[in-house]
Amino acid sequence: SIQPKETNIYRKEVERVTLSCLYDTSSDYVELYWYRQSLNREPELLLRKGARSWSRYEYIPDTRFQSTTSDTSTELIIKSVTLSDSALYYCALRVAAQ
Repeated sequence: SIQPKETNIYRKEVERVTLSCLYDTSSDYVELYWYRQSLNREPELLLRKGARSWSRYEYIPDTRFQSTTSDTSTELIIKSVTLSDSALYYCALRVAAQ
């Protein structure tokens, strides 16, 4: 299971933003995803990052974004937020069978 820590975050432009999700799984092979959905748009993948035994794996195409993961949480960091970052953000979890 995966669950966001915050529901609403407000920041001024150029400020740093950190979004967090907590997850719980017995799998050692964990992949975490962050998506952004702007108004009337389809969700877009911002990044994916491995955790636990997959911790060396990441795909983050936009350098404005960073992610940290632990055995129980994932964070999305937006280094310098802009008005176009106003959106609904989703965290998602994929695990492989042991």
